[in-house]
Amino acid sequence: MADTRPGGRIAYVNLFEAQAIATARLDLVPLRVDHAEEMAGVLSDPALHAFIGGVPETPEALRTRYERLAGGCPDPGASWLNWVVRLRDEGCLTGTVQATVTPGGPGGAAEIAWVVGTAWQGRGIATEAARGLVAWLDRQSVRTVLAHIHPEHRASEAVAAAAGLTVTDAWQDGERRWLRRSAAQADGARANSGTQSGR
Repeated sequence: MADTRPGGRIAYVNLFEAQAIATARLDLVPLRVDHAEEMAGVLSDPALHAFIGGVPETPEALRTRYERLAGGCPDPGASWLNWVVRLRDEGCLTGTVQATVTPGGPGGAAEIAWVVGTAWQGRGIATEAARGLVAWLDRQSVRTVLAHIHPEHRASEAVAAAAGLTVTDAWQDGERRWLRRSAAQADGARANSGTQSGR
C-alpha cells in the first residue's frame, strides 16, 4: 500500500513498524532522517566498508538515503525496519541494525544486518544489538531470521553465531547465508524429517 505525502513524495505502508528496543547497555532507536549527520561520522572510516561495500557517505547523501528508507519498502508485504544503536552511558550513536521482513509462511522471515563504527568495535556492541534485534523479532512472531555474511568477515560471523544463527550451505552474491528458525519451526522440521525417513 502507498500514500502520497505533501510534496508528492510517495510513502509505502510497512506491515511492521520499528519500535524502540532496550538492552543492557544500548538503546536501539528507530531511524530518523535527522540521525544522518551523526551517523556520517560514525560510518566515516573507509576500512569499515571493506565487506559491506560502498564508500563513506556525506551527511547530505546519508540524509537522502534515510529519507528513502523512511518512505518504506515498495515491495508489497515487505517492511524495511531500521534502527540506530545508541550507547546509553556515553550518549552517542555507534552504528545501525536493520531487518527486512517479508511474508512467507506463518510469521514470515527477516533478513538482518548490522554495522558498528570502527571507534566502537571490540566492545560487544554489535553482538548485544543483534541479540536485542533477534529477541524483538521473536516477540513479533517472526519465525525465520537470516543474514548474509562475507566468508572472510570473522567478526560478523561471530556476531551471527552469538545471536543464534547458524551457517548454511547457501550462498548469495558471494556471501554465506546464516539462519535461525524459531523453536516451534525447528520442532516441526524435526517431526517432518522423522516422518519422511520412517518408511
